[in-house]
Amino acid sequence: MPQNAKAYSFRLYDAIELAARAHHHQVRKGTEIPYIVHPLAVASMLIRVNSPEPDVIAALLHDVVEDTPVTIQEILSRFGPEVADLVTALSEPDKKASWEDRKAHTIDYLEKRASDDILIVALADKLDNIRAIRDGLESDGEKFWERFNRPREKQKWYYERLEAAFSTRISREPALTLLSAFKAEVKKVFQEKEFAA
Repeated sequence: MPQNAKAYSFRLYDAIELAARAHHHQVRKGTEIPYIVHPLAVASMLIRVNSPEPDVIAALLHDVVEDTPVTIQEILSRFGPEVADLVTALSEPDKKASWEDRKAHTIDYLEKRASDDILIVALADKLDNIRAIRDGLESDGEKFWERFNRPREKQKWYYERLEAAFSTRISREPALTLLSAFKAEVKKVFQEKEFAA
């Protein structure tokens, strides 16, 4: 184990098990990739930069309240208030609202109220998402955008606003390294020439 690596407790493995069970049979948008790959990738990024255990657990569970029957009360009882508060902050409050309203809420929250812990988990989440978009564009070309509820231009607006929000709020490592990677991916996806089909 590297000298500065954190030791994580059994709670991390409990969170992996809960996330895998909750996301069972779910797949990434327009693919056959099991959805659990995404929260595991987000958690892995945070483990690599020695994030605190509650942040890593929140990364594993960040979509379960939005997308599965798991409740915030279950997360609270199993992982405590710190993890439950992080997962609540990382979840969209109203899944029935329009895409535009939900994304505007996320941006506003990140710009004005998100703690450092929430910012780094959200950044790792969005970094994994933009990497998945880049991979999809490389394999399917511009028709990849048809998988989304909103077209390329709306996605561009969202990711560029996310980049601006993270850039305004993040000023220290290890989040700066993740931010640099996020900016590079946003540029690849939205500012370079269109992907060939």
